[in-house]
Amino acid sequence: MNLKDQLKNLFPEHELEETPIENEPKKSIWLQDDPIICKYEKRKGKPITILEGYTGADEDFKKLAKELKTKLSVGGSFKDDKIIIQGDYRDKIMAILKDKGFSVKRVGG
Repeated sequence: MNLKDQLKNLFPEHELEETPIENEPKKSIWLQDDPIICKYEKRKGKPITILEGYTGADEDFKKLAKELKTKLSVGGSFKDDKIIIQGDYRDKIMAILKDKGFSVKRVGG
């Protein structure tokens, strides 16, 4: 006996009004034609990966930065229209971005 049946037993004269649940479309990140550039640098002796060249909204790029940081479990930041990820994760980042539909260009090394 499920919850609807139990409620029907408690309140027999009540009629259930079924409201359809509308699924809101997920806001996707804008995909661009130009490739995102994935660079490797060393700053103060520590490796970093830099993503630049995104021409969409800053909010979309910030969402992408947060998603990359959580998937890779690393630190990073978003500054001057660039995503800076701590460590050399070019291959993993490129695979994640290609799965999302972005075109990625590897620069350096």
